[in-house]
Amino acid sequence: MLIEFSVENYKSFKDCVTFSMVAANLRSKNKKLDENNIFHYKKSMDLVKVAAVYGANASGKSNLIRAFRFMRRFVINSSKESQAEEEIDVENFRLCTETKKMPSSFESIFVVDDVRYRYGFELDRKKIHSEWLYRAKERETNLFMREGDDFSLKGTFSEGRGLETKTRKNALFLSVCAQWNGAISTDILKWFRSCVTISGLDDLEYKPLTIKMFEARDIKERILSFIREFDFGIDNLSMKSSPLTAENLPMDLPDAVLGFRSGEKLDITVINTIHKKYDGKGRYAGEEVFNLEKNESEGTQKAFSFSGPLLDALSNGKVLIVDELDARFHPTITKAIVQMFHGKNYNPKNAQLVFATHDTNLLDNRFFRRDQIWFAEKNKFGATDLYSLVEFKVRNDASFGKDYIDGKYGAVPFIGGIEKIFIENGNGEDRPDAKKEPEKSK
Repeated sequence: MLIEFSVENYKSFKDCVTFSMVAANLRSKNKKLDENNIFHYKKSMDLVKVAAVYGANASGKSNLIRAFRFMRRFVINSSKESQAEEEIDVENFRLCTETKKMPSSFESIFVVDDVRYRYGFELDRKKIHSEWLYRAKERETNLFMREGDDFSLKGTFSEGRGLETKTRKNALFLSVCAQWNGAISTDILKWFRSCVTISGLDDLEYKPLTIKMFEARDIKERILSFIREFDFGIDNLSMKSSPLTAENLPMDLPDAVLGFRSGEKLDITVINTIHKKYDGKGRYAGEEVFNLEKNESEGTQKAFSFSGPLLDALSNGKVLIVDELDARFHPTITKAIVQMFHGKNYNPKNAQLVFATHDTNLLDNRFFRRDQIWFAEKNKFGATDLYSLVEFKVRNDASFGKDYIDGKYGAVPFIGGIEKIFIENGNGEDRPDAKKEPEKSK
C-alpha cells in the first residue's frame, strides 16, 4: 500500500511537494464515506482507498504520475539497464537558473507485509547524489544511507555488505542489492513492480496484460462481467490468434511490426465481440460477431483493455495509478470504477487507485471525502504546487464541484480576452483582473 510520495526538481515540480494517501481526522457529511472510503493501517493511521487529482491542462497532474513512474522504473532497472557512462534519463525543473545544477529528489513511503518503509534518492543525469532506506516496525530506523560514494549500512541490512564497490555511480544501491537476491531489497522491488502506472489515453500500455489474463477461464468471466456491466451491448467475447496479413493489420499495430518481411510468419491476437441480433419484429435471430479493434467504439476498446489492470489490482491489493482515467469513458463508468475500489466486496484487499481527471461529476461530498481530492496548480513562475481540499476552510455540505469550477480552490485555467480573436484589429475588452489566491486554512 502507498502512504506518501514526494518529488522535487522534476519536470514542472520545482520545490518539494508531497502527495499523501493518509486519511485526515475529519467526519464526512455522508457517514458511509468514513466507513467505505478509508481502511485502517495502524491504530494511529488510516489510509484512503482512492485519490483524485484535478487541475487545469498543463498544471502538472500528469507530471505527478510521470514522477512516480520514473521512480518505479529506475528502482527496477537502474542496476541492469544502464551502462557505466550512460546518462540517467531524468528531467529537472527547467524554468529556474538555480535548479539546473541541483539534483532531482524522489521519496516513497509504503507498506510491504505490514512493515512500513521510507525509501528515496537524489540524482542528476550523471550520478546518484544520495540514497536512503528506513524501516518502521515500532519506530523508524535507518537501514542504509548513501552520500555519493560513501555508504553507511546498519547491521539489520547485512545483505548490502560488500556490494558498495559493485554499485556504479549511476545505479541505485537498492537495485544492486536486489540483483544479488537481498531479502529486504527484493521485497521492495517487488512492491514497486506491483504498482501499475498507466495512461488512460494509451490502451497499448496495458492491453497485453488483459489479453494474457483473458486466457484464464475464471478471469475471462470476470472481464466479460465487467464489459456487460457498462451496457456496451456486448453479450460475449472471444479471442483467437491468426497469422498477420495485410488484410487484418490492426490500426494500433506498433511501427516495428509494420515493417515485417514478405513471407515472414507473425501471429496476431484478435479479440471479437459478440452481439445478439433480432428480426424486424424484435425476435432473437442469432448472433453477430464484430472485431473489437475495427468495429467497436474507442470507449469499448478502452473498457476491455482497462479491465485487466483493474481486476489485477482489486484481486491482489495493488496500487493502480492512472492518468486521464475518464478519457473516452462516460461519467457513470468512471464513477462505477471508483466505486469498485470503495466497495468492500469488490476490494477486500484494500487496493488503492490514484488518478488524474477533469471529471467534476466526482467532486461530490456524497462520493468523496475532502482528503481524497487533490489539486495541481502552476504559479506565475511555471512551478506546480500540489495541495488537498483538506487545506481549505470548507463545510461538509459544500458543493465541491461547483465551487471548484467557480475557482474557489484554484487549479482551474484562466481564460481571458478570448473574444479579441474574433474582433477586427484585436480591439476587445480589457483582460479581467487575475484571479485571487484561494484562501486555505492555516
